[in-house]
Amino acid sequence: GEVASIPLPYAVSSIWPLPSGLLLQKSTDGGHMVLSSTSLLKSRDLIRPNKEFGLNYNVSSQVNTLETVSKADGAIFSSHLILKHPLEEPQALDKCRESPPDDWPAPAYVLVGRDDLAMARMGSGRRENGFWNNDNLTSISVPYMLHLQPVTVLTTALDVPPSEILNSEDTDSVYRSVEDGMEHIFTSTTQLRYGRDLRLNEVRRLLCSARPVAIQTPTNPSVSDQDLQQQQLWNFAQRTTALPFGRGAFTLATTYTLLTEALVFPKLVLAGRLPAQQNATVNLDLSTRSVSEFKSWAEFHNGVAAGLRLAPFQEKMLRTWIQYNRPSEPNFTHAGLLLAFGLHEHLRVLTMTDAYRYLSQEHDITRLGLLLGLAASNRGTMHPAISKMLYFHVPSRHPSSTPELELPTLLQSAAVMGIGLLYEGSAHALTMKILLGEIGRRSGGDNVLEREGYAVAAGSALGLVALGRGSNAFGFMDTFLDRLFEYIGSKEVYHEKHLNAAIAADEQSGNTGQMMEGAQINVDVTAPGAIIALALIFLKAESEEIAARLSVPNSHFDLQYVRPDFVMLRIVARNLILWNRIQPTKDWVESQVPSFVNFGVSNTSQEAMDSDELDSEALFQAYVNIVTGACIALGLKYAGSRNSDAQELLYAYAVHFLNEIKHISIQTASILPKGLLQHVDRGTLELCLHLIVLSLSLVMAGSGHLQTFRLLRYLRGRSSAEGQVNYGLQMAVSLAIGFLFLGGGTHTFSTSNSAVAALLITLYPRLPTGPNDNRCHLQAFRHLYVIATEPRWIQTVDVDTGLPVYCPLEVTVAETEYYDETNYCEVTPCLLPERSVLKNIRVCGPRYWSQVITLTPEDKPWWKSGDRTDPFNGGVLYIKRKVGSCSYSDDPIGCQSLLSRAMHEVCDTPSTSCSNQANSATRSSLRVDQLVSTFSANPSLIAFAKLCCQSWKDRRNGSFEEFCSQILYECMSKDRPALLQVYISFYTIIETMWEHLKIGHFPFSDSLFLSSLKVASAYNEALIDGRITTGGIIQSTFLESLMKRIEYIFAELPNLHDSFINYLNKGKWPDAQNEAVLLSWYLQWYSIPPPHIVSSAIEKVKPRTRTSLSMLPLLRLLLPTTHLVGLMEIEKLHMTHGHEGLTLH
Repeated sequence: GEVASIPLPYAVSSIWPLPSGLLLQKSTDGGHMVLSSTSLLKSRDLIRPNKEFGLNYNVSSQVNTLETVSKADGAIFSSHLILKHPLEEPQALDKCRESPPDDWPAPAYVLVGRDDLAMARMGSGRRENGFWNNDNLTSISVPYMLHLQPVTVLTTALDVPPSEILNSEDTDSVYRSVEDGMEHIFTSTTQLRYGRDLRLNEVRRLLCSARPVAIQTPTNPSVSDQDLQQQQLWNFAQRTTALPFGRGAFTLATTYTLLTEALVFPKLVLAGRLPAQQNATVNLDLSTRSVSEFKSWAEFHNGVAAGLRLAPFQEKMLRTWIQYNRPSEPNFTHAGLLLAFGLHEHLRVLTMTDAYRYLSQEHDITRLGLLLGLAASNRGTMHPAISKMLYFHVPSRHPSSTPELELPTLLQSAAVMGIGLLYEGSAHALTMKILLGEIGRRSGGDNVLEREGYAVAAGSALGLVALGRGSNAFGFMDTFLDRLFEYIGSKEVYHEKHLNAAIAADEQSGNTGQMMEGAQINVDVTAPGAIIALALIFLKAESEEIAARLSVPNSHFDLQYVRPDFVMLRIVARNLILWNRIQPTKDWVESQVPSFVNFGVSNTSQEAMDSDELDSEALFQAYVNIVTGACIALGLKYAGSRNSDAQELLYAYAVHFLNEIKHISIQTASILPKGLLQHVDRGTLELCLHLIVLSLSLVMAGSGHLQTFRLLRYLRGRSSAEGQVNYGLQMAVSLAIGFLFLGGGTHTFSTSNSAVAALLITLYPRLPTGPNDNRCHLQAFRHLYVIATEPRWIQTVDVDTGLPVYCPLEVTVAETEYYDETNYCEVTPCLLPERSVLKNIRVCGPRYWSQVITLTPEDKPWWKSGDRTDPFNGGVLYIKRKVGSCSYSDDPIGCQSLLSRAMHEVCDTPSTSCSNQANSATRSSLRVDQLVSTFSANPSLIAFAKLCCQSWKDRRNGSFEEFCSQILYECMSKDRPALLQVYISFYTIIETMWEHLKIGHFPFSDSLFLSSLKVASAYNEALIDGRITTGGIIQSTFLESLMKRIEYIFAELPNLHDSFINYLNKGKWPDAQNEAVLLSWYLQWYSIPPPHIVSSAIEKVKPRTRTSLSMLPLLRLLLPTTHLVGLMEIEKLHMTHGHEGLTLH
């Protein structure tokens, strides 16, 4: 619109007329009118530069507003829009509010009522400027919003009292106050996610290790019963010591700690309690087993879990706080804490002096946690000082003149894995050569039984260094591949001469150790590490050549020379190389099985089993391992995707394996041969079952999928009589539960190269047999899954209340080679797809204003906490609720959003009750006030409702009360609070005219409101005629009633007709000021031109019109802008005074 200049003797501070409740007073400055109340007007109407009106007026100094704000490109955006007509401004604001541009500054969004976009815009600014508080939004808010302070969404909201979340199994008051490390997980956000179900309560109960476990025994135990108690305690201890694995994943990055407080570690309680004997405590017998040694690694994992629950700090973790938590004597718990800090990249703040102090304590597990933690914190940096520290713990790299150091094999394995993490993705040639030699290194440590674990660590490290590089990682060193296949046991060696020379040279350069094996390579030791190395080096390379050399045996003879668990590893490696061919279908899984194995398994009969021609056990062992390997590959491919096809397939395989072990009520389609337990030992079936369940938890990570959770709860609750419940299987179940509720449902897994490598190392398919078993795989490596996690959680927050709310989102994923561009709906809080496929997110649904976040799919990791480019502000998306709608939690099905029924129920009070029953009116007004605040957070509507509630107590005008309720409904249902002022202004002006007509005195002479009403009427007529297709700001019935009311007022004025006759005949204005004002209003309302124009038109019409015919058609042509009522009055005047005529020329 154009800026309107109004050089009138009397002017108001707004183009819109003022309601009667707002008084106009004369100021001492030149006698001009000023506004004395600011209850209903917007700030842009309260404060205008004086030059826009050509006059001076005073406004209360308490109202502050933002005049201009500078944009980033230097342009100036004005926060005050002065439009030529009041209807143009609401329409313009409505247009902008529906779909504002993306490049507006925050004050512009506030001006059009999109505080959600303003918060999003300010989110990027706070990261750039390093500050964020509620005052930022308040400073740019218009004055009528200042009483509504924005509410900060805390990272963790108020916790639910522990008494409300303990399971009925642990109802004894003695254990209610025990800290289990999970008490912080229950927030308003997680409760919004899971509603009223008790999934999180059950997860907390399953993973709690701080309370004695219940033992069911007779009331009067005998000696044999006491032995039974100890046996049950021992079985429960296997489970309790494995719980920290799942608790660390469950509470991953879910809380913050004060830098002035020490970290609290939950207890590991191996005792039991007897509910039948008043919860008497029974301790594990110390005479037969060493409990201290039994708990050592469990305490390490407990420390890791306690450290993992700390979310990454916005600032760097204080170095002094890490040292403050260091105990006086080294212990396993602090060693695990160091590893957790390293996985969160907190150990970057430590200096080499700090690291030396830890190393000088000569505590092997502390050194192990420190080496792995430092390498994880500096992953991919090739930090020279840390590299030297790691190589110092690899004895084979010591010079021959160096005195022999006694380093445990576990420490060497951690150092080798640390080298892989430190040099991840670098393809450093010398490091690769060293690690290749370490795979086949003869053991030089104190425990030769842990040699396989060392080879696996070396192979995994080699794969990390050349991660995803394929053939480009080797350059001119062609013997690398041959050496790796030699370690696997492949007969295809293409560079045998160079290979033997390289092996001999490498043997001379290192220590031979304590075990002599001659020139032969122990494939049972080296094969797992070499297979993992090849899988990671050629990850997603689609190399047919390497995949063919990793094929499973294709004949009965070859099958006898390959261990079944190595067949599983080969299947996993082949499919990681041929990544794009993995499909979540039963046909794809079956295609992994060689034809001779498939035929032998499906056609095995009792006669064939008894014959020597067919080794049924070897066939079935190979079959179940191949299927399990394919399921692991499926889990890695679809990790964190929640793919329904993958979930259903893996769940079906898991249930089938479980039915083979013990018949359960869950039935699925027959996808495997029956009777596996007759050919395969129970331990292998249990291992395969739990590996498939772990793969299933990878796919559904962070989702809390109920069907999967029920399966995991059943597996955890099995007794030793129902299955081989050892430490490794309990660790797998614990990890699977933690993965399913990863980070309390806020995190999930990525499928980037680094993530797949970390998950493969975590899921290495050789589970420990006891808490201290590290022979085949170092247990500390099971925590490397943290590298693969991403906080892809998003929650929507109501910008007016600051509370997390449900909201439907439309998520668009980009087109891939498997599917076209796809849209699907999620309800927040929810998890988003990976950044590589995420294209845009749109807030949809009728209750919240739409906004779209458009992204460019990139093969990059998810944004980290505090990242300036994060479009989701750390997982918080601010949205604005439309007026007239309730939140989905308050109104799930939308029945409460029908405002007409609610407003009529509240406001439809008879006028007699308002005048005669004060208490009833008070109750009614209070209900109106509460109703408006329920459906809208707009301060204008709330303030108006409160004002009406107060005035209804005193007023006896039932029509005004009904009018107020109607416009409240109108503004709330159409979400146009700006029209409130328009309705009130027009209504009160007309009513004031009528009230003052009765006493014959008009206190104001401004006729600007008539022009505004005429424009509104013309706008409404254009909408009805179809000349304007969009709009409809004010109800047409309301405008028509106003026009009828004005015409009625003009018709009832006693002296107006005589004044009009004198004006047209003589051109004379009335002497009385009130009559002159009324005549000017009459002329303006009917658009009657000056007397000389009217006289000229009459003179032109007279000769062409007979006495008996009407002059209206011709007058309409000559005076097109004059209202029909005005033309009729002119004709009537001519007919009445026809002999004299209109004498003024």
